[in-house]
Amino acid sequence: MLLELLQIAVAVLLIVSILLQAPEGGLSPVFGGGGEMYRSKRNVEKLLIYATILLATVLTALSILLLFLHK
Repeated sequence: MLLELLQIAVAVLLIVSILLQAPEGGLSPVFGGGGEMYRSKRNVEKLLIYATILLATVLTALSILLLFLHK
């Protein structure tokens, strides 16, 4: 039960991180996607990319783990 809830939480965070990356759309304008400072915007974009990769890896690992635990 705990692993399923963790999987759902990771999936939601992954969706949010992908939506924040969408140029000219998604949720990026809500969180300051105006581009006032190029350097700080670039750092946030890099952080979102790394977070997306990490979350996708964790979600994949959790999915495989749950697949084998439920057999």
